[in-house]
Amino acid sequence: MKSTGVIRRIDELGRIVIPKEIRRNLGIRDGENVEIYTESDSIILKKYYRMTSNTDLATKLCSLIYNLFNYKIIITDREKILATGGLNLESTALNEDLINIIEAREISTRRDYKLKIGSSELTGNFVFVPIISLNDSIGLIILYNDHELTTEDATGKLVASIFAEKLDI
Repeated sequence: MKSTGVIRRIDELGRIVIPKEIRRNLGIRDGENVEIYTESDSIILKKYYRMTSNTDLATKLCSLIYNLFNYKIIITDREKILATGGLNLESTALNEDLINIIEAREISTRRDYKLKIGSSELTGNFVFVPIISLNDSIGLIILYNDHELTTEDATGKLVASIFAEKLDI
């Protein structure tokens, strides 16, 4: 465990303030959740990812969409790729463009677009569908194809809705 050298007092309601620098380094934004663990005499706070517990579902959906519709698909949380179908991409951090698409909370399409993900670059037609659960944008469905997009928009909505419903419970 790495010491930060920061000492904080617990207030009368049992609260402590996590310093801004630590939150920024860990990518914890205002309003996000943290998991609380205990280990012997330690309290451990860990950034909580709602989507991470659904990686198996993401993997199965990617495989299903790719096998049924032959659409290449990427499912992400707010930080990284969770699963892919028809593509061989490492679970890499999202770039600023993809994070902005997630935060915009709107379905968007891009034709003849170059998408940079980690060390890979994909060129073609894309549909981006944010996953919104409990009024929070928590991830992204990216459908990708070389030819004109037709039903990808509906497929992306379907996949995003499945995630949203599962996570709302």
